Amino acid sequence: MIMKLTYIHYLFLGMLFLLPACSLLEPENDNHSTLSRVYDDPNFAEGLLLRAYTFIPTNDYRFDEPATDDAVTNDYANSYLRLASGEWSALYDPQNIWTNCNRAIIYINEFLTVVNDVPWKWTDDEVNDLYVRKMTGESYALRGLFKYFLLRNHGGIGVDGTMLGLQILDDFPVGQDDFAKPRASFPEYVKSAYDDFNQALGYLPLDYGDRTSLPAGFDGISLDSYNTVFGDYSQQRMSGRHVKAMMARLALLEASPAFNPTNDVKLWEKAAEYHAELLDEIGGVSGLDPKGHLFYEKVQVDNAYLTSGDKKDLPEMLWRRPIYSNRAREENNFPPSLFGNGRINPSQNLVDAFPMKNGYPIDHPDSQYDPNSPYSGRDQRLSNYIIYDGSKYKGATIRTGVGGGVNALDSVVNSTRTGYYLKKLLREDVNANPSSVQDQQHYNTHIRYTEIFLGYAEAANEAWGPDGGPHNYSARNVIAAIRKRAGIMQPDTYLNGITDKNTMRQLIHNERRIELCFESFRFWDLRRWKKDLTEDVKGVRINGGNYTYFTVEQRVFDNQYMHYGPIPYNDVVKFGIIQNSGW
Repeated sequence: MIMKLTYIHYLFLGMLFLLPACSLLEPENDNHSTLSRVYDDPNFAEGLLLRAYTFIPTNDYRFDEPATDDAVTNDYANSYLRLASGEWSALYDPQNIWTNCNRAIIYINEFLTVVNDVPWKWTDDEVNDLYVRKMTGESYALRGLFKYFLLRNHGGIGVDGTMLGLQILDDFPVGQDDFAKPRASFPEYVKSAYDDFNQALGYLPLDYGDRTSLPAGFDGISLDSYNTVFGDYSQQRMSGRHVKAMMARLALLEASPAFNPTNDVKLWEKAAEYHAELLDEIGGVSGLDPKGHLFYEKVQVDNAYLTSGDKKDLPEMLWRRPIYSNRAREENNFPPSLFGNGRINPSQNLVDAFPMKNGYPIDHPDSQYDPNSPYSGRDQRLSNYIIYDGSKYKGATIRTGVGGGVNALDSVVNSTRTGYYLKKLLREDVNANPSSVQDQQHYNTHIRYTEIFLGYAEAANEAWGPDGGPHNYSARNVIAAIRKRAGIMQPDTYLNGITDKNTMRQLIHNERRIELCFESFRFWDLRRWKKDLTEDVKGVRINGGNYTYFTVEQRVFDNQYMHYGPIPYNDVVKFGIIQNSGW
């Protein structure tokens, strides 16, 4: 599929550059490809759909944590550093969701106008109809996905105080008049995304893969035809399970304080149910992958191959990208002594969020936290995800304090600015030494089951409290399982002592911060929770046994309006789109 995607990508790019010239100059037909080719060439037609896939925002990790309280970067030209330092505006938005998602929606809309007329398998009507069904389902699924990201990044309160979505662009062609349409209300836009997802569920199976019997909803067709279209070849394209996960994400966004100012409990209940539907299918809490929080390590990556072994993905993986081999992430983020550029520097704020191994927050009187030995007795996830002073990595001890050489705080241009280096998502067995480089296997995730568990815990707690709900697992049960997997001592006395919704909410938010760190959640989580965006980012200076904490960077955001992203200035001016208040 990847080779095919690359081929179609470049082929279609060529077509894109050609089409404007054709429409303006109207040349005679020659040997160049035109849009009419989609009716003769299934591969060319599928390029419209595959092009939309290339715009999915989670195709790679965005590493936007330097725009949050979780990290800074030593790359002073980094766009997220600029954003967090006061440059975020309707003229400068490095998230770049608006253009890409709208482009993708236009590709999808165009594809939906031709999908029924393409000869996908002209020698077999049954297989041809199944291709139409599959690609129609993918199209609606993807359009709903892009609407979700547009809403997350650009939905907000208009200048008149109304909660707004965006323009609903469901037709083709999309003209200037369509972009000039008024923004739909927030509920209308949410409904349009749900409508797309529900349409997709009517076409797609829950999962792709070769079968020995037909799944529900596919009666009356041959098994060979089903496997040809929906079998192993289609894995990692958007399926019914992925659609359900996106619906859960959308429901959680809809229920969150930024978009649910009246705290409508029914929205929280809906979000909990969408998450529970996915969790029930894997056995609830018992389906939590014991190694899911270490999904990026060698053993897990080796076990994730879909073309070898049992041909099953990790239990943690709900949807991910294919496995690839390189060392770019390590070269960017290894400490300088390991030939890395140390780009992402976790903050002291994030380090302090990790509890003690006994489960208590470090500022709790029962935590047993020792400020003179701050990394002792901590939650194992701290050493899994962050390199701190004294960490063992690649057979070496990393020293970030005074006397630590090139790895020490602010010692060289690519050393840490906080006293910490990134460890999560990196392969320790990569060699970045230019004289003996060695790549390793990686993959990027779209949606992990840990996110679904945490989404359920958040919504269930808001809807029914720590222990309520109609399912045989509660918010407390989910958080207990996640913390037990992390190595928190049992019984989890701190968790067991929580009796109210507010304290449980704080713990759930913190667990989400830890479990999903450096996977591009924190920036928008802070906003949908209506949290303070201006917390100073802290670091640590270590000299012998002395730990001095200092402000590395200030966060320059306005809590009055920056919980919602801006509509791009050019589109506001060109099309008269209502801007979000404050921008």
